[in-house]
Amino acid sequence: MKKMALRLVGLLAPLTLAATAFAQDAEAAEDPMAVAGRALAAGLAIGIAAAGCGVGQGRAAAAALEGIARNPNASGKIMVPLILGLALIESLAIYALVIAFQVQP
Repeated sequence: MKKMALRLVGLLAPLTLAATAFAQDAEAAEDPMAVAGRALAAGLAIGIAAAGCGVGQGRAAAAALEGIARNPNASGKIMVPLILGLALIESLAIYALVIAFQVQP
C-alpha cells in the first residue's frame, strides 16, 4: 500500500506542479527583466550542468583507470560500464541544454 501511494504521488505531483509554469500572462513575457532573468537562468543551468558533468566524468574515468591499473585482466569488464556511465552522465548535460532552450522565449 505504501509503494502504491508513493507511486501515485510521484505521478501526480509533476502534473499538478507543471500547470503553474504555464499560468503566466502575455505581458509578463515582454518584461525586459523577465527576459534577462531567463537568459541568466539558462546560462547558469548550462554552466552548472557542464561543471557537474565534467567532474562526474573525470571521477568515473579516474576510478576506471585505477581499477584497470590494479587488475589489467578486468579491463574488458570495466570498459563497457564505464562507457555506459559516461554516456548517461553526458545525457544530463544535454537535458540541461534542452531545458535552457525551453526557458528562452
